[in-house]
Amino acid sequence: MNNASQTRKREIKTMSATQQHLTDEEKARYEWQIWTPDIGEAGQEKLKSASVLVSRLGGVGGTVAYYLAAAGIGKLVLAHGGNVKPSDLNRQLLMTTDWLGRPRSESAPKRLRELNPNVEICTVSENINEENVDSLVEQVDLVVDAAPLFSERFAMNRACVEQKKPLVESAMFDFDAQLTTIIPGKTPCLACIYPEDPPHWKREFPVFGAVSGTIAAMAAVEVIKYFTGVGETLQGEMLWANLRRMEFKKLPIQKQPDCPVCSGLT
Repeated sequence: MNNASQTRKREIKTMSATQQHLTDEEKARYEWQIWTPDIGEAGQEKLKSASVLVSRLGGVGGTVAYYLAAAGIGKLVLAHGGNVKPSDLNRQLLMTTDWLGRPRSESAPKRLRELNPNVEICTVSENINEENVDSLVEQVDLVVDAAPLFSERFAMNRACVEQKKPLVESAMFDFDAQLTTIIPGKTPCLACIYPEDPPHWKREFPVFGAVSGTIAAMAAVEVIKYFTGVGETLQGEMLWANLRRMEFKKLPIQKQPDCPVCSGLT
C-alpha cells in the first residue's frame, strides 16, 4: 500500500466515528461488492456511514446519485429545482415520461427508493446558490458537483473549501468530459483551475446520455474510493476524456498561490 492510500485510510477512520453496522439484508444486497479486495464488510459499513450532496440531477448528477444509492451510501442530499421536461429524458435517468411537468425533486427520490429503500434521501427543490450552499454542505461528508452553471460550481467550491469538505468535480460537453477530486488544503480548488467564469460556457449544450453517464459512473467511483480508502482518487489531477476518439488522459493541475478561495489553506 502506498503512502497516499495509508493517509486516506487514516482520514476515513477518523471521519467515520459513528460507523454503522450492516443488517443481514444489506449484507445480501451488497454481497458482490463486498467481495472486492480491500472492501469487505468494513468498507461497506464506511459507505453506509457516509453522506453525499449531489448538485443537479441531470445526465451526470442523476446517474451519480443512482450509482451511489446502488452502492449503499447511507445518506444522499439532492438539490435540483424545476419540473421534468421532455428534453430531460434522453439522459436524466431519475426522471420518467409519466412525471413530465412535475418536480424533479419528487421524481428522483421515488426512483432511488425503488432501487434501494435503505438509503436516506433528502431533497431540495432548488438549485445551489449562495444563500443555501453553506447549510447544505454542512449536512454531508462530501459534495458531487454536476451543475451546469459556474455560479453554482463556484459557490460549492467556496463552501467546501471553507468547511474542508471534499468536492468531486465532474462536467461534460458534447463527447468531452472532465473529472477531478478536490481536497481542501491539499489540492487546487476549482477557482485555481478556473479563476473566472469561462465566457464560452453555455447553459444548454449537446449531450448524449451515454456520455454524461460515462463520466457520472467515474465520479461515483471517485466517491466510493474516497470513503473506503481503496485505490487512488484524482487528487491534484484532471482526467480529460474525448469519447469521440475514446481517448483518456490525466494531467496535473496546479494550486495557485494567489487563489482568492484557497490560498493559505493548509
